[in-house]
Amino acid sequence: MCGIAGLLDPDHRRTAEDLAAAAGAMTDSLRHRGPDDGGVEIDAAGGAALGNRRLAVVDLSPAGHQPMWSPDRRHLLAYNGELYNADELRAELVGDGWAFRGRSDTEVLLAALAAWGAEEAARRAVGMFAFAVWDTEQRRLVLGRDRFGEKPLYYGWQNGVLRFGSELRALRADAAFVGDVDRDALALLLRHTYIPGPHSIYAGVAKLPPACLYTWS
Repeated sequence: MCGIAGLLDPDHRRTAEDLAAAAGAMTDSLRHRGPDDGGVEIDAAGGAALGNRRLAVVDLSPAGHQPMWSPDRRHLLAYNGELYNADELRAELVGDGWAFRGRSDTEVLLAALAAWGAEEAARRAVGMFAFAVWDTEQRRLVLGRDRFGEKPLYYGWQNGVLRFGSELRALRADAAFVGDVDRDALALLLRHTYIPGPHSIYAGVAKLPPACLYTWS
């Protein structure tokens, strides 16, 4: 189990330092999901900040550190999950000329996203996952979730800023987050004793449905 979190501030309402600090606080709130490693990376020009708390399973070395940049530093990935067909995808990507630095499935997913695009990579990925990938060239953020929704991912816009995270606590960790209760979601909670997706308890925050991508460009 790992945890991802981040923000997108396309209108640059915050400084790069503020963006990094907010993403750091959001990521630190998920330490229980990934006690082995953690990090935050930002693209100040694009107003994007991605964070990850890592539970190292496949590749225990620093080569699996996240968020992970592609070799050309065009794509930045924060990922939570496991790819069951990582070896198969790796072999195909190596055949296409991709060189790998480590053995993590994070790097395999990053290569697939860079080589094939988010829709095709997600279609071909077999496993349980939630991810956020930022394209610095196209200024595009894609959030994705596995077919059965085994890995959670929440997201929402407030005051021109998009926040996302594996848990709602990550969104709350940003001091600028407004936690107004969604009354419709509260009614669903009272009716069903849980809040069904894509709703969340907070107004303006949704749970990404299984087998879906959310793209901002």
